[in-house]
Amino acid sequence: MKKNILLIVLGLFITLGVNAQDDSADDDQGGSVIQNLTPSKLIGEGQIDIKWFNNLFTQTRIANVDGDVRSASRENFFTSTLDAFYGVSENRRVTVGAILEFRSNTIGGRGAFDVFSFDGERGTARSGLTSIAPSVKFVPFKNLSNFSVQTSFVIPTIESEFDEGVFFDQDGFTFQNRFFYDLALGNSKEWQLFFDLNTEFNFGEDLVFLEDGRSEGSFANDSLRLTPGAFLSYFPSSKFTAQVFVQHFQLIDLGNDFEQDLTAVGTGAKYQLTKSLNIEALFSYFARGNDSGLGESYNIGLRYLL
Repeated sequence: MKKNILLIVLGLFITLGVNAQDDSADDDQGGSVIQNLTPSKLIGEGQIDIKWFNNLFTQTRIANVDGDVRSASRENFFTSTLDAFYGVSENRRVTVGAILEFRSNTIGGRGAFDVFSFDGERGTARSGLTSIAPSVKFVPFKNLSNFSVQTSFVIPTIESEFDEGVFFDQDGFTFQNRFFYDLALGNSKEWQLFFDLNTEFNFGEDLVFLEDGRSEGSFANDSLRLTPGAFLSYFPSSKFTAQVFVQHFQLIDLGNDFEQDLTAVGTGAKYQLTKSLNIEALFSYFARGNDSGLGESYNIGLRYLL
């Protein structure tokens, strides 16, 4: 059933992408990829944009529904995301692609780097491919090339969200829309502001725990997740940028009787290694939350443009 849905949605996104081409072009001059081809802007026809992003979140604190924080045994959640997009519009208005997520999680006080053991120890660890998301990214307004939307349909590839207390990933479908916008501050390219609003509508079966310790359905089904973020970047040179950012995560109950929120602040940097390849590193500190885990996130990613 999940495979059939994947083929239908992928075909729909490709059809939408091919039919949505337009006449506007965005010819950036000078600078580098990290300076000109921001997350808001799209690649041209025939180009391929590949991103490999890795996130390690480790927590030793838990906030209850009132925001009160207590200590807890360490839990670790590693997510490796591979995005691949292909430009189908000569005017940089549409790209189509897919997003794959691989996860490795450990609980029970295991060390943060145990996620890279991939040992699958029962009751403390799980790892594997968890979802695939056919996607289309487009510029909706002809004269606003620095505003874009990415629409994805996330299809889980796992059989159970929980197994003997170990959470893996959401076992439910997600309709995701991300809105990207950036602007330069002043007359130069030294300072940039970037805004990202991620919206996720989660649906599927309700979460049910089985006698064998596994689960069916998802804790997040019948909910809406909103993740706004603001990033301030400084470019001392066209090949290097440093940034600070703040993000908020809000899960809104639409019928599953569960809500949570948390807020993170962070810093990071990007460097253009070659004309086609750049690297980025980010650190986030989850400062507050309600009914959620709190900790730190370490991120590193590569982006290659063909």
